[in-house]
Amino acid sequence: MYNQNQVNEIGEVNMHNGLQLKGRQAFTDVKPPLSRRIKDNKYLLLMFLPVIVYYIIFSYIPMYGVVTAFQKYNPGLGIFRSEFAGLLQFERLFRADAFFRDFRNTLLIGLYSILWGFPIPIIFALFINEMKDGLYKRFVQSVSYLPRFISMVVAAGMVMAFVDPYSGIINRILIILGGQSVNFMTEANWFRTIYIASDVWQFFGWNSIIYIAALSSINPELYESSEIDGATRFQKMLHVTLPGIQTTIIILLILTMGSVLNVGFEKILVMYNEATYETADVLQTYIYRIGIMRANYSFASAAGLFNSVVNLILLVFFNFLSRKATHTSLF
Repeated sequence: MYNQNQVNEIGEVNMHNGLQLKGRQAFTDVKPPLSRRIKDNKYLLLMFLPVIVYYIIFSYIPMYGVVTAFQKYNPGLGIFRSEFAGLLQFERLFRADAFFRDFRNTLLIGLYSILWGFPIPIIFALFINEMKDGLYKRFVQSVSYLPRFISMVVAAGMVMAFVDPYSGIINRILIILGGQSVNFMTEANWFRTIYIASDVWQFFGWNSIIYIAALSSINPELYESSEIDGATRFQKMLHVTLPGIQTTIIILLILTMGSVLNVGFEKILVMYNEATYETADVLQTYIYRIGIMRANYSFASAAGLFNSVVNLILLVFFNFLSRKATHTSLF
């Protein structure tokens, strides 16, 4: 047992050490001046400069054009002299017969794309992680990335060739199996399936890269410990691998939900036709057809602004849900 003097001495030593620790922590917490930080990180900032310039030119400077959504925009008069119309363009948008149909199509295609397209890259990354390093693994990864570098127009052309009613491989298989040829591109009920399947094929390999990178940061000792405890490969995947990339999955899911209405405009524009408008016409194609082709620029701006506001609301909402449920969020 310690006597009272020894207890007092120990308390003084602990207090002195605590003060020293707080002093060192306070010293390390002092941030250097901004000019010093810029100088120390000048090469990193130079690498980031093209990204800043890109977003300033193509995202921030054009934002002043949003005011055309509240005008009767006349290209001859310009933005600053065109007549102000208040919410007239939004009233026209919400009263349009095709608006709610196109909004529903956009939302459904976006949600179905997330439902099928979001988990597949994760599953593929898990399988790649389980493969031994070698030529076959590198070959599989390379092949999965290649469709990403095919242009949207070419990819849409390939899809249309695959489902061609006369020479398409899909219909040839159907005929061999005893079925009948189907003209998929004129069947409205098939459009979403064809679009989402082609999207998954084109992007699952590319989207898996970030998960493969996240998997490489998991401590190998966790796998060794679980193996000592008798865990199978599936149990290691379930209890070590997935928790290791949980934060990455959540962040990417929030970002994806925040762009659910930004479906692939170019591919849909190439693939759809009047026979499939009922399920294929989305807000972006509607804006292009009504707003741009008919030179109704204010109407197009109003529809585009509505689309962006809905995406922003979804992003904030799902970020809030994630922060409450998992304590992981973007902001």
